[in-house]
Amino acid sequence: MVKTPARTVIALAVLCTAVWGTPAAAAGPDEPGGSQSSAAPASVWSQRATATYASLQEHLYQGADEHGLYLEKTPRKDGENPYSYLWPFREAAAAAVDMSELPGTGKRYADDADERFDTLELYFNPRDGRPGYDSYLPAPLGQGGDVFYDDNAVVGLTLLDQYRATGDAALLDRAAGTFDIVSRGWDGDPAKECPGGMDWVDSPSNDMRAANVTGLAAQLAAELYEIKHDERFLASAKQWYEWNWSCLRQSPGLYNNSRGDDGTVNTTLWTYNSGAMIGTAATLYRVTGDDGYLKRAVEDGEGSLAYWKQGERLHDQPAIFNAIYFDNLRLLNEVRPDREYREVAAAYAERTWKENRTPADGLFRFQPSGGGDHDPDAQAETLEQSAMVQIFAGLATYRR
Repeated sequence: MVKTPARTVIALAVLCTAVWGTPAAAAGPDEPGGSQSSAAPASVWSQRATATYASLQEHLYQGADEHGLYLEKTPRKDGENPYSYLWPFREAAAAAVDMSELPGTGKRYADDADERFDTLELYFNPRDGRPGYDSYLPAPLGQGGDVFYDDNAVVGLTLLDQYRATGDAALLDRAAGTFDIVSRGWDGDPAKECPGGMDWVDSPSNDMRAANVTGLAAQLAAELYEIKHDERFLASAKQWYEWNWSCLRQSPGLYNNSRGDDGTVNTTLWTYNSGAMIGTAATLYRVTGDDGYLKRAVEDGEGSLAYWKQGERLHDQPAIFNAIYFDNLRLLNEVRPDREYREVAAAYAERTWKENRTPADGLFRFQPSGGGDHDPDAQAETLEQSAMVQIFAGLATYRR
């Protein structure tokens, strides 16, 4: 397959953006999308995904000569790592998968997606019986890093996305391998308050069990069960999901960040923790037929939206957390449709396109948190640029 050069894609994307500048302009005043951005045609979101991906590749992708890796940020400053950490690379891989599934144009990105999953293995470290994807590249390309269980859970979820797109059984085997990695994080120490939950990092210094790891690992296990029908995946998905529900749920759709081993609770709220629990419950409903999981998913969907829609809450969340949240609302929409899920995602996407994108280079810039208002002087990041590709591509392929 011939890959379209990034500069050519950018030129096409700029032209498309000039024509399809806003959903209202694309639809016309009397057509769907003329009055509400949430009703924009899929073609608008597809063009925006294309433009955003092209800028990612132009400014942050380092090419085959640099092992197919990405910069963490651009422009790279003295003293910064030459390559990105694992999590941003994972999001770039997820963005390529999403691009490969765009109606009409997706096939041109299939080679990109294939390359991402070959390159991903550069982060894998088989170390002394406790293997895992390191937070940074092991030697010879880097100094290595820790095995963060949330990183490994999302790697597994993306491997499954690419498996579903290609049917490559090797990807399914690798995803099952990430399940084995994150399973090590389960902390069943009965002496701790609310025993159970997933440790954040594979390190003796870890002192907390986190909602993100536990929810994302539960989702990985549920999706593996849906494909492989191995009861150990289902049992783990249920156990891990229930721990978050019982030990970290603050209110419908909102989950505390973590429990410390000393009994303290970090009550910080993040959209992706809402999303992982919604997606896990929707998947458990799909694979078990248990209406109780659907009821929980809907309750968490409604509760989370009621909270996150208020004021600047969504706007101030890291864009990548919102990408995960919206993706899981789409999973819920597939089993229990609700127009509001798409409308909220589209409103966020429209505002971010208008306010956080730098037209000169097509890159999105945020506050140091990865969310909030545009900072024209900030470095653009692979993590958040990839997140916006995912959000736009998700809206382009939404099942209404």
